[in-house]
Amino acid sequence: MTNFEKKRVVVTGLGAITPIGNTVAEYWEGLLSGRNGIAPITLFDPSRHDCRIAGEVKGFDPHKYMERKEAKRMDRFAQFGVCASKQALADAQFVINELNAEQVGAIIGTGIGGLKVLEDQQEIYLTRGPDRCSPFMIPMMIANMAAGLTAIHTGAKGPNNCTVTACAAGSNAVGDAFRLVQRGYAQAMICGGTEAAVTPLSFAGFAAARALSTRNDTPESACCPFDRDRDGFVMGEGAGILLLEELEHALSRGAKIYAEIVGYGMTCDAYHITSPVPGGEGAARAMQLALKDAGITPEQVSYINAHGTSTPANDATETAAIKKALGEHAYKVAVSSTKSMTGHLLGGSGGIEAVAAVMAVANDKIPPTINLKNPDPACDLDYVPGSSRDQKVEVVLSNSFGFGGHNVTLAFKKYR
Repeated sequence: MTNFEKKRVVVTGLGAITPIGNTVAEYWEGLLSGRNGIAPITLFDPSRHDCRIAGEVKGFDPHKYMERKEAKRMDRFAQFGVCASKQALADAQFVINELNAEQVGAIIGTGIGGLKVLEDQQEIYLTRGPDRCSPFMIPMMIANMAAGLTAIHTGAKGPNNCTVTACAAGSNAVGDAFRLVQRGYAQAMICGGTEAAVTPLSFAGFAAARALSTRNDTPESACCPFDRDRDGFVMGEGAGILLLEELEHALSRGAKIYAEIVGYGMTCDAYHITSPVPGGEGAARAMQLALKDAGITPEQVSYINAHGTSTPANDATETAAIKKALGEHAYKVAVSSTKSMTGHLLGGSGGIEAVAAVMAVANDKIPPTINLKNPDPACDLDYVPGSSRDQKVEVVLSNSFGFGGHNVTLAFKKYR
């Protein structure tokens, strides 16, 4: 990193489609008010499933952002990604045109991609034969299409990619986009994560792995990160998108700046396909690398948006990792899991949680962890239980960890 001048990178636009609101304003208000977005599943008949609750996106109308014909040719995950990207560009008042198109790119991660289309087309194949499968099946299903369609719909001709690192995909997308702008390969990047995996086959698979909560009678309290009674995660869906922009470019056009992105750390546990390594060594290194990349000390961290999935293994392991990474300061930093309200968006989680992290920096407010009634003795940090907190927020870390041992931490800082 000595052969180039590192450019400063700022966040100038945000977009969000979530279980607690379909704009950033609605999402942020929902987080601060502790709104529960988890309810009985309506997207399919879950009666045969052990888990029958999810954080579904409600009242979503893709036709506000695209023609009906275009929406029909996209899986729900791609619709979410394109719509949130258009929100972020509009929020930033950033216009892509012939002059700048080649300097604007898109990286949008997803864990699973178009699973609903795959399930539907498999049923058509089995019942009606191969000739009745849709010619749009493949382009609707493949994971890169949220990024590809975002470029098609916005005209962004610069770097384009899709990160597929399970539940770390959205954060990897933001981190990779940060590097491209930082190193001068793009002036601006549309980045984040999207997911729409509330489908029968998805629930069957996660339930078979015993990963999901089965508190079907009390969906409002089923996702309870760091609580001793947690019994698994609750799936959510949606998308979170950031517009990252090179600082001088943002200043030259008078853009509003939410925050500066200053650090990116990623590691692998190299341990197990689904379980985190005991003690959280890999997650701790991701946080330490993000701090080193940012040139900040543990004592400067105000808030950590935790991965906080409400699974027995994750929450205790992440707590240990935070202690390992931050030392004594771990007991002084605010930590919360916004998944307690939205559920776990898999590859989309890093996107909406990066939006939450940026909003915390911009507004000096920390969203809570709801449903934390009986803390696990192994989880003994300040998890901002119950209600949001007004507090000066200088630096935020956003953690995302995924099956396969992927660990990602992003660092955001107040712009000065």
